[in-house]
Parts: sequence; structure tokens; C-alpha cells
Amino acid sequence: MMAKEGSITDRYAQRGVSSQKEDVHKAIKNVDKGLFPKAFCKIVEDVYSKEEDPWCSVMHADGAGTKSSLAYAYWKETGDLSVWDGIAQDAIVMNTDDLLCVGITDNIYISSTIGRNKALVPGEVIERLISGSEKFVAKMKEFGVNLIPTGGETADVGDLVRTIIADTTVYAKIRKSQVIDNANIRPGDVIVGLASDGQAKYEDFYNGGMGSNGLTSARHDVFAKYLGLKYPETYDQLIPEALVYSGTKKLTDIEPETGLTYGRLVLSPTRTYAPVVKVVLDKMRDCIHGMIHCTGGAQTKILHFVGDLRIVKDNLFPVPVLFRTIQQESGTPWKEMFKVFNMGHRMEFYTGEREASEIIAISESFGIPARVIGRVEKGGSGLPALTVSCPQGEFNY
Repeated sequence: MMAKEGSITDRYAQRGVSSQKEDVHKAIKNVDKGLFPKAFCKIVEDVYSKEEDPWCSVMHADGAGTKSSLAYAYWKETGDLSVWDGIAQDAIVMNTDDLLCVGITDNIYISSTIGRNKALVPGEVIERLISGSEKFVAKMKEFGVNLIPTGGETADVGDLVRTIIADTTVYAKIRKSQVIDNANIRPGDVIVGLASDGQAKYEDFYNGGMGSNGLTSARHDVFAKYLGLKYPETYDQLIPEALVYSGTKKLTDIEPETGLTYGRLVLSPTRTYAPVVKVVLDKMRDCIHGMIHCTGGAQTKILHFVGDLRIVKDNLFPVPVLFRTIQQESGTPWKEMFKVFNMGHRMEFYTGEREASEIIAISESFGIPARVIGRVEKGGSGLPALTVSCPQGEFNY
């Protein structure tokens, strides 16, 4: 399929969002980066800790983003309230799995914030989001991951929110000596990637692998114009008309490889890797040099956390059907796709070659495929560099 006018970066900008958040990174460039500047999350001192091996504190906030807008349309179209379970999970996992990357796998306090347009979103949706959160917390407890709900806030803000937005803030503590610090990533490390699609043992159905990044692009590029005409509240009216729901699929059309509707495929709940990471860190924490959650920035996320190193990813998973569909519907260049979507794996371990096989075995014991997807080499340019080499081409970032 020929590319639609403009790259995905241009289309993102015209839709009012940014995959790389350059302006955000510029705004925070002089902000203190905490005790471990290369760690995946900002880590600060725990002011009450006076021990020889002091505790550190981590607070993090994220959410389901515009995925909730698509969930709204799916619920209106089908009457299926269960779609909100996934949004509840999205809002939590986008936080917890960031915390995994600094070594935190347990005793995480969570607080939810929901903003809704009450005229369009009734109490039954709020109830389902809350029960969905409780269901996810209970499921994680079965695998030894203790999430501690602390309440939250629900606000009726129709002047600000078109449909509904679901966010979460998390807080946890970790011993300073236990922190996973990406500053330890070094030449000779291999990269173990954990698949984002398929069905983990703790998931109820096939996961398309989306996570909660790139949804503004995915929903407008995949789904057809009828959706915007029927539910104009699901998008920003300032978006150029040609970029509003410009795909060919209906929410309820069936994707043939998975048997799921395209709506359900795109709305697949963000997979948590917490059960896997907990076992890995319990067994071999000292062998893990770094961890990356491939969220905003996708396969280029690592570039924010290393210095003068060259990252080579040349053994990626086959691109899942969800991302192939997005590319086919939008005509987006493959190089851009790897910057916006995880494209098949969303969690990375940076470790020694000997340790990789054990991580892979642990992941696969949970039903999640894993493989060595690349390696770390010496740099030389003074800046981090990334090469992605795959059947779709070789791309340098």
C-alpha cells in the first residue's frame, strides 16, 4: 500500500501528539534526574531511611491515554462493558512495568485518577474500571506481586475531557543496593526481549501486543470514517479531516489470523511482565545490567538511557499481525513504525550471554516467548546509536 500523505511523525503532529515527546524532554532537560540518572524511573532518597543500606523512593504516574477513547467507542457500539477491564489494567501496568525496570516487583502502592464527561459516561463504566482494577490486583497476588490499592479520585470534568481518561500513580521503595541501573549496560551485553503478543499463562485471551502507546495513530489509521461520524466525541475536532479515522476496518470486523474483532485486537490490555520479572530478579538480580520498557519511543527507547554505546537489534520477533495491519492501513514507513510501536517485544533485559538462556526459560515458563534480540557494542560517536536490522530493512537511529 502506498504511504498516505506525510510520515507518521507528521501525522502524529497534525493529530496533536508526539511519539518522541521532544518538547517534553526539552522542558525537563535541566531537572534533577535523581540518585541514578540512567535508571528507567527517577529514584530519590527516602528521607526517613538512616540505615547502612538505605531505602530509596520511587513515585511514577502514567495511564491508558487515548486508548480509553477507543474503548468508549467499542462499548457504545457493542454494549460490552468488559472492555473497561482492559483500560483499568492499562492504567496500572503502564506504571508497574516501568517500576520493574528499576528492580521493583512487589509492595507497590497504587492510586487511580479518573476524569470523565458525566453526560456521556455513566456510573456503570466507573464501577467497571474499579472492579477491573481489583480483578487485576487479585490476579497479580496469585503470582506473588503485591499491589496495594490506596483509593483515588474520580472527577466530572466535561469541560476538559471529551469521554474519559484513566490514570494511575504508583509509589514503592527499594534498597539502594537493589536498584537496576542502566548505567551498568556495557559492550558485550546481549539483549533479551520478551514478546508482547500471544497469550501468557496469566492472560485470559490472545494479546495483540499494543500496550498503551501509539493509540492515536492506531485507531485513526486502522478504523473507518464511520466511527468519527457516529462518535465525534472520540476525537479532537481540530484534527484535519483527512486524518480522522482514515482506515478501512470496522470495530466489529474479524481479523482472520486471530479470530478477534479489530476493536478487541487494538484494545488488547497492556501485558504486564511482573510475574516473569519477579522470578528473574529473585534468581539473578546481580546479573541484570539494565532493563527497558519499550513504551514511548518503542524500539528507540533505549537511546534515552545509554551514553556512547551502539545498540544492535538484529534478531527481532516476527512483526505481530496487529502492527502489520497498522502499517498496511496507514502506509507508514517501517522505520517510523519501530519508533512508535513495540513491533513484537515490549520488555528488554541487558545481561551477559551466559545468563540469557535462563531468562528465556523463565519467560517461556509463563507462556511468553523470549529470545536474544540483539547486543551492545562499543560506540565512538559520542552519542548513543541504534541499528534495527530485520526483514523490513535496516534502520539507523
